[in-house]
Amino acid sequence: MQREKRYSELNEYELKQEIAALTEKARKAEQHGMVNELAVLERKAAMAKAYLLNPEDFKSGEIYEVDGDPGSYFKINYLNGVFAWGYRLSGNGKEEALPISLLKRLEQN
Repeated sequence: MQREKRYSELNEYELKQEIAALTEKARKAEQHGMVNELAVLERKAAMAKAYLLNPEDFKSGEIYEVDGDPGSYFKINYLNGVFAWGYRLSGNGKEEALPISLLKRLEQN
């Protein structure tokens, strides 16, 4: 029996195939009103997308907007792999980790 590969073991093509499959499953889950399943699939897709990004493009101490949560901002304390550890500016100050694919660089005026 072949074990499932981790996202960190997949190449770019395999990651893109996985993201497409997860997106399609999420679309079907949404159509069927399966809210919990939709949330899980969206989180998996975000994780897979994180492996397509370069963690070096994200800097400690900088503030990013949280994708999918307008008006929510996240300050990075440090990075560990494809996870940014820090806290939400509007939150309770409790440290959490987000996949870097959920962080959007703030527009400079």
